[in-house]
Parts: sequence; C-alpha cells; structure tokens
Amino acid sequence: MTTTGEILVKLPALLAREDEIWSNRRRLRDYARVGQRLFGQRLIIYVTMLVLTSSYYSWQLGAIFFCVTLVSETIDAFVVRSILTVRCWDVHKVRRAVAMLYISTAISAMAISYFAISLAELQGAESGHFLPMIVLFSAAIFAAINNHQFLPILALRLIIYVLAILFIPLRDILVTGDGIGSETWLHFFTAIYVTMFLLECARSFLTSYTAHLKSRKALEEEHERTKAAYRAKTQFLATVSHELRTPLTSIKGALDVLNSGALGPVPDRMKGPLDVAGRNSHRLATLVSDLLLLQRAESGKIEINPEAADLGAMLRDIVDRFGPFAESMKAEIYLDLPSEPLWSRIDPSRFDQVISNLLSNAAKFSKEGAGHVRVSLKASGDKARIAISDNGEGIPEEFHDKVFQEFQQAAQYETRRHEGSGLGLSIAKRIVDAHGGRIWFTAEPGRGTTFTIELDRDQEPLGLVGEQAA
Repeated sequence: MTTTGEILVKLPALLAREDEIWSNRRRLRDYARVGQRLFGQRLIIYVTMLVLTSSYYSWQLGAIFFCVTLVSETIDAFVVRSILTVRCWDVHKVRRAVAMLYISTAISAMAISYFAISLAELQGAESGHFLPMIVLFSAAIFAAINNHQFLPILALRLIIYVLAILFIPLRDILVTGDGIGSETWLHFFTAIYVTMFLLECARSFLTSYTAHLKSRKALEEEHERTKAAYRAKTQFLATVSHELRTPLTSIKGALDVLNSGALGPVPDRMKGPLDVAGRNSHRLATLVSDLLLLQRAESGKIEINPEAADLGAMLRDIVDRFGPFAESMKAEIYLDLPSEPLWSRIDPSRFDQVISNLLSNAAKFSKEGAGHVRVSLKASGDKARIAISDNGEGIPEEFHDKVFQEFQQAAQYETRRHEGSGLGLSIAKRIVDAHGGRIWFTAEPGRGTTFTIELDRDQEPLGLVGEQAA
C-alpha cells in the first residue's frame, strides 16, 4: 500500500513525466502534420531528380533512387498516420512513436545520401559534383526547416547528410592524390563551411520552435484556468441564485402583505422601515432573476418564445407602466411612434425586460431635476429600429468598451448614487442577440446617450388583417 509520504516523494517525478508526455505529444503531432502536408512537395522533388538523373547520367540509378524513396515515403506515411490517430498518449506510446521516427528518418536520409554519393561517383572527381552537393545541401536545409521538432531525430538526419557531404570531396582527394593547394581540397573546405552553416540553421529553427512550444503550453494552461474559473463562476451564480430565490420570495411576499394592510393597519413608526424593506426586497428579487437569466444566457439556454408583436403597442404599454418611476426620477418621457403598426417576431416578456432596463437607465442618468427621455420607433428598410435617448452627461469614452459587460456601471467613475447591479445592459444585449437583432449606442459628452435596437420586420398576422377588414 502506497503511503502519503511515498506519493509526495514520487510526485515531482510524476509531474515531470506528465510534462514530458505533453511536450512529446505536441512535438509528435507537429512533426506528423508537417510531414503529411509536405508529401506532395517531396514527391515532386523525387520525380524531378528521377528525370534529371535518367536524362543526363543513368536511368538505372534514377529508378533505384525513386524506388527506394517510395519505400521510405510509404514508411513515413505509416508512421505519420499512426501518430495522428492516437487519442490518448502515455509514456510507452510516445517512446514507440519516437522509435518509429528514428527508423523512418534513418532510411530516408540514407537513401538520399546513397543517391548523392552514387551520382558523384558517376560524375568523376573532376566534375565538381554540383548536382549531388546541391541535393544533400537542399535536403539538410529542408530537414532543418521542417523536422526540428525533435533534436535527436534532426541530429540523426543531419549527421547522415553531413557525412555524405564530407565523404564526396574526401573520396576525390583519395582518388586523385592532389595536394592541399588544389581545387579538390578547396571543395573539401567548402563542404566544411557548408556543414557549419547547416548546423547553425538547425540550431536557429530548433530554438525558435522550442520557444514557440513553451509559449503555446503557457497559453493552453491559461486557457484551462480560464475555463475552470468560468465554470466556477457559472456554478456559483446558479447555486447562489437558486438558494436565495426561495427565502427571498417568502420575505418579499410577507413584506407585501404587511405593507398592503391586509393584516391590519401598520403603525406610523413602522411604515418607513417596512417601505424600505419592501423596496429592497424587490431589488434583491430583480437581482436574483437577472443572475438566473445571465447564467442561462451564458450556458446557451436562454429561452425565447417569439411571436408576432406590434412594437408600437408594446412600447406604449411599457412607457405607461414606467410613468411612475420616471416621475420619481423627475424625468419626462416623450414617445414618438409611426402612424402604422410595425410588426416583429419577438418574445414580448423578454423584450419588456430589455426596454424596461433601457428606460430605467435613461431616467436615472438623465439631467438631474430636468430629465428628458425620448422613445422612438421607425422603419428602416426591412428593419425596425427602437431608439431610447436621455439628456444626461453621456457615457465616458473610456467606458465605451465595457458598456455591455456584466457588473459594470458608467456611474462608478463618478459616484454610486445610481442604484443598480450593472447587469441590465448585459442582459439586454444577450436577449437582443438571441432574437437575431442588434443593439448599440451613441454618446455625446454633456448631451446624453442613445441606445438603438434593430430588429427584423415581420408581416402583420393574417388573423388581425381579417378582423380589421371586417
């Protein structure tokens, strides 16, 4: 039985192994995707070499090279497919995949090197070996650019290519017996210079890829933390909202009964505290409802039951009900409706909440003591636009990108005299978005703010058309 102490001792090794698995899994998938993407490009290169070799040197060598590279590509394709089809990685699968990469890399690099050396032998020591050296140099650069995910595998491929690059001029030196001042030796020193350049390229690409991999891992870890925080927030909102709703409903109901006088006259000394308690219970009930709606909207479960509605009639009804609140805020409401009905498919109860939130904000943020709130409705092509304006100080420019975020209020930059949770505009936007509409605002410092809602227009219901004709 493993003790807690043994687990703590083994924990660093386990974490290191998990980190190794993550890193190698990423590297393997990146290697496989690159290999799969470049298959066609490699095939074109092989066909080109087959044509050149057959035309200028030996068709037998070209055919052998092409057949060997096809075998190598078949092995590579098998390895790539086996890597990309793995869904759950462990240490054994990672090691097996890396071992297969070693085998396919060795076969591929040796095939290309054998072809280049054989071609150099056909050319003879006096030719300079331009084509075979270019083949090896290009293959090494190609590997440094595209196969830098694993240092040992890249090193294996480059070692094979470098040995071939050095072997060709060394063989010429041995065959010709030229002195160190000859051009043959110059070719050898040039080959050394080229290998140093290749190694530097490989080091550069490998360093860049490693940094990119670390950055990507950090981003993924941050993404996971963000998702965990989001889940925790959603669960917290749901739990708190549901736990508050039941007792709050009871408290609010009891206060409403007391304030109504149904249980007898309320003593004068108790009217004030009971009235404050009643208003605040209503505010809490609204906040809980907003939190529940926000939680449903974030989880994509906001319920919309659209039906054809006369937007003008809806606005008139909401403004009539909103009158007492506007009077308490010393704000006058002006309603501008078209002579003909404008219809749209909306959920009336949800849109009632949207318009009420916008009217509440407009009244609260209008000019103190002389507030003007204007509500207008007009047609714009196949759209209907609702605009709600106030004559307040406007929304500060630095707050524009936060207007529709949760728990935000422009007034917090100046004062907290305006009551509210900061959820109204966020919920309004989510409801409008759920209807396929748009909501935006324009603000002028010192002259107020206008919120505009744009909805698709709908045809007047056939039943109503018949009733009007009758």
